[in-house]
Amino acid sequence: MDKYDATLPNGASVPGATKVGREMSAAAQCRSRQLTRYDCHQSGHNNGEEGMAAARSSGKGGGASEDPILRHWREAVPDDRLAHLVKDAGRAMIRGLQMRLAQHEVSFGHWAFLRVLWVTDGLTQKELSDETGTTTPTTFSAVSAMEKLGYVERRYAPGNRKNTHVYLTPRGRSLKNKLVPLAEEVNEISVRGLKATEINVARKVLLAIIENMARDESESDDPALRIPSTREVGNLIAARGEEIDQD
Repeated sequence: MDKYDATLPNGASVPGATKVGREMSAAAQCRSRQLTRYDCHQSGHNNGEEGMAAARSSGKGGGASEDPILRHWREAVPDDRLAHLVKDAGRAMIRGLQMRLAQHEVSFGHWAFLRVLWVTDGLTQKELSDETGTTTPTTFSAVSAMEKLGYVERRYAPGNRKNTHVYLTPRGRSLKNKLVPLAEEVNEISVRGLKATEINVARKVLLAIIENMARDESESDDPALRIPSTREVGNLIAARGEEIDQD
């Protein structure tokens, strides 16, 4: 996990986890892009996505049969790329948390911002975007929705009306004691049957992957590897649409 989840299931702190989280938070958007780029790299087994799709398709209507994702990893493509395995593990944990958050009528999207504000209240919307790895429009929409729900309020700093700061309301702050235990429960479930040493090894490996991919992106001079902004993507799509219309 990151600096907002830097504890083991037994409650013990993880040495260096907060430090790593702090160092990586400056490149939060890079983190959100690394797996995407690696995931799309066509090397190793080329039937990863196809195999996953086939596994899911074959699992439909199977009643109480084994989960198609598990069947994919154990039978269809057991040696598929590591990026796919990390992605599926992350998705499974997110779904587990989503189910629990829904019981409190809190979306996973709002959780991502709330847990940052529980650590550092009063961030600007730009800082929230950096910490969560989301785009500015996404952050603006989420903050607006949370403001309507009474979780946060936006204020200007004294003498500075340029940046809007986001602060938790008493209601938003009170959600911490209800929701954090849910995330801790999901973490505990995810490592059932694993020894503390195995968990530490897994954490070490994942942190190494994050650092390696962050270094790869920061050291790359190839403009083709740069992730375009939302506006650039929109312009590209519009341009292609015009080309199709002309054809």
